[in-house]
Amino acid sequence: MMRVSEIKGTYTALITPMSGGKVDYEDLKNLVNAQIKGGVAGLIPVGTTGESPTLKAEEHLQVIRAVVEYTNKRVPVIAGTGANSTEEAIELVSEADKAGVDGHLQVCPYYNKPTQQGLLSHFSAIAEATKNSIMLYSIPGRCVIEIAVSTIAALHKKYPHINCIKEAGGRSDRISQIRSALPAESFAILSGDDSLTIPFMSLGASGVVSVASNLFPEKIVEMTQLALNGDFSGARAIHYNLYELLVNLFIEANPVPAKYALYKMGRIKSPEVKKPLVELSAESAAILDKTLKLFAI
Repeated sequence: MMRVSEIKGTYTALITPMSGGKVDYEDLKNLVNAQIKGGVAGLIPVGTTGESPTLKAEEHLQVIRAVVEYTNKRVPVIAGTGANSTEEAIELVSEADKAGVDGHLQVCPYYNKPTQQGLLSHFSAIAEATKNSIMLYSIPGRCVIEIAVSTIAALHKKYPHINCIKEAGGRSDRISQIRSALPAESFAILSGDDSLTIPFMSLGASGVVSVASNLFPEKIVEMTQLALNGDFSGARAIHYNLYELLVNLFIEANPVPAKYALYKMGRIKSPEVKKPLVELSAESAAILDKTLKLFAI
């Protein structure tokens, strides 16, 4: 189980680079190395940013195996192993554990809209299937429902290795509620929205699961480290410097803009995404191009 003291700073929600309809493992390896060189605290492959909903099951697992191999224990790997089927999530968890991951990102089940009792049952079954840390992922904008604070607290009390959450509900009061209910010594909160990292950290979050760090890991790392050190003036300066980028990276569905930006930066061979996502529209590309020019790209 990962120590809560490790779950802080910048964890990158890795994109899954693709070329010709297949995962580009050369680009993936280069991205992993660039992230680690940039100082990130850890890597999160095959979350939403990694296109987990549209990767085939074997592709999903092979990306996890590859990231574990490329990382070579230099930083923790928290694999996206969530599903709206409890049985499927347990299967993914089991295979990811065999690959050597350090933890699991478990999204709130989407589409089928379970009750809070259903969420307790779902996450409990997953917790009983692994000894590795579990990062809950509450994102009501995609899943329709959110994980109630009382449910989070009940899960953590029964399963101490459910010891963190990626909070992507867009509300600062959720951070206050979670932090009031669960002690910082045993439960970590990470922002699930790049543009809300500093507000959330000022209320007790310890970092971010970042999309923007795919592009500029050093900048996001510096920003979160300043906040962790209590230098919110310095962290705010970086936040405002990056703010337009942090907003425009989500001008269309994630990870479409991020892949486009990485392609323009020469970091990946293609901005390809899997259908039903499609590549960035010309109108959005023009806006993102203008933003990237602010960073001399």
